[in-house]
Amino acid sequence: MIAGEFRSRVLKTVPGPDVRPTPDRLREALFNILAPHLPRCVFLDAYAGSGSVGIEALSRGAARAVFIENSKEALAVLDANLKSLGVLERSSVMRGGVRKKMLPDLADLVFLDPPYHLEKEYALVLGALETDTRARIVIAQHSVRNAIADEYGQLKKYRELRQGESVLSFFRPARLGNE
Repeated sequence: MIAGEFRSRVLKTVPGPDVRPTPDRLREALFNILAPHLPRCVFLDAYAGSGSVGIEALSRGAARAVFIENSKEALAVLDANLKSLGVLERSSVMRGGVRKKMLPDLADLVFLDPPYHLEKEYALVLGALETDTRARIVIAQHSVRNAIADEYGQLKKYRELRQGESVLSFFRPARLGNE
């Protein structure tokens, strides 16, 4: 279920062990924190799976969402969800893995949630965003058992939210200070 414009709409999900949907309660907490930053922003949902996080951003006021996904099964579900909500014109889907060269100028807000067994992806993606990113906020969802660094170059962690086995780590570029 999602909130906002698409309130109470149920999205299709991706079966299998490699996709771990963000729990509703954690997603709600995330978007309560991001609410002031959402209007007119471009939101990047990296490792998108079914697209629930990026779709929630659209539902709550983001102007556009960019989804990056590698799994063929997840891409089919993501496409079906975007079509069923009628948001194709406000969305871009990038098929393939998250690559360093594609990240810096894509979005104002970045959410990344790689499968937990791909622990090295956090450092690769956060490292790619450490300089010259347009992003105002970068959020990494990770397991409590997977500690990630407090900073990646110019990206500094400023907040952490724990719920059950999941953690949301919030980063911002040092150039933005304590906005």
